[in-house]
Amino acid sequence: MSETAFRSATDLAGAIRRKEIGALELLDHYIARVDRHDPALNAVVVRDFDRARERAEAADAALARGEDWGPLHGLPMTVKESYNVAGLPTTWGVPEMKSNAARANALAVDRLLDAGAVIFGKTNVPYLLSDLQSYNAIYGTTNNPWDLTRGPGGSSGGGAAALAAGLTGLEMGSDIGGSIRNPAHFCGVYGHKPTWGILSPRGHALVDVLNPTDISVIGPLARSAEDLQLAVSLTVARDPLDAPGLKVDLKPPRARALKEMRVAVWRTDPIMPVGRAVAERLEHVVQAVRGAGAEVTEIERPPFDVDEAWEIYQFLLFAVLAARQPPERHAAMVREAEALAADDISDRAIMLRGSTCRFRDWAAYNERRARLRAHWAEFFRDVDILLAPICVVPAFPHQQQGEPAERKLDVDGNAASYWRHIFWAGITGVSLLPSTVFPAGLTGEGLPVGIQAVGPEYGDLTCMEFARLVGQVIGGFQPPPGYE
Repeated sequence: MSETAFRSATDLAGAIRRKEIGALELLDHYIARVDRHDPALNAVVVRDFDRARERAEAADAALARGEDWGPLHGLPMTVKESYNVAGLPTTWGVPEMKSNAARANALAVDRLLDAGAVIFGKTNVPYLLSDLQSYNAIYGTTNNPWDLTRGPGGSSGGGAAALAAGLTGLEMGSDIGGSIRNPAHFCGVYGHKPTWGILSPRGHALVDVLNPTDISVIGPLARSAEDLQLAVSLTVARDPLDAPGLKVDLKPPRARALKEMRVAVWRTDPIMPVGRAVAERLEHVVQAVRGAGAEVTEIERPPFDVDEAWEIYQFLLFAVLAARQPPERHAAMVREAEALAADDISDRAIMLRGSTCRFRDWAAYNERRARLRAHWAEFFRDVDILLAPICVVPAFPHQQQGEPAERKLDVDGNAASYWRHIFWAGITGVSLLPSTVFPAGLTGEGLPVGIQAVGPEYGDLTCMEFARLVGQVIGGFQPPPGYE
């Protein structure tokens, strides 16, 4: 029955509805796999098995009575630890928040439950959701199922590892600097970073907050593009404060076949050059898409300065992250920022200025961001999808020493900035664009690589449909060895 564990959520939900498998039977299958495989992975770090079994039993009983709870009726799934689930801890990996129990569900959790899901656990994250790896002092380190000596990415790393290893049916994550897309790439699964604002993050928080966070989004990870489409359709919603007058009305996919699409390619960039292993997988996708009849262009690019866009992303990102910092750390950054030379435009200087900015400065950068958005909008009038890397290397060995800004990554034998690894996520994320990461096959070392399909604002359905179509040509998710 192990192959059942790797079926898509859409297939599994259909099997439950057709009574080919029971909700409780499937839940117990996943729980048994968690018991077997998770001691080595450490992915599902908060477990709610008893309540999940009660709900799965109720799902089976309801189906027997002819009741249908919705598209996810009885489907076992997990959510990122950063989501509030009533009665379970929400810590974001912060030791001081270890006893923080949620009083109510996040809005997205309620929507998944309303669609019939059975949520049986929460998955691991890095401290404050702020790393390319997933480890913290409360729950420890999550390992990559393709190679336990490597990380699964961050900050939705636990969820990506659980999906790849067949420990769950579906996952909800979040993304501000690639936190959905990087783990999808590292673990060989699908992930969708939505257009900012179309999925309300209400309840995805350490403490009760009402305002959505700039750049940050919530979104699904899965083993198929169809699952992403389903999860987005079920959780798409404006914030409750906006809902009385505003709704999300996503446009249908621009095309239903690759031969009807115009695809641009952004292969690499001097800010963060792409390693050979990832470049080879991107080329594989490009050739497959071209072979399927798509028009591929490698010369078109939005007409903005990439260095400036990277600066804008860093500044606005650090303005957000500063709100999560302890007062004493923020005070130290203020002192360091005040001592900067006026002409210092290094990554650290931008980080310090963003972390300590006045509103006047933020507003100026936000206006510059609006101009980036306008350039992207113009670009996507003639292009349906932009293909680009999401990370410059496959999953890398665990690296937990020192601050992220001080670490280095080995890219084809060269020491590259660990921090700048998020360039490929940030250059589109800062402009609020949707992006779907899909599996692009394995490297020579047997590690998965994901490629991102970026679309125009509110073009989420086009991104996910493109990922689905590419999967039909090159193949989609494949499980890592040893988890049969």
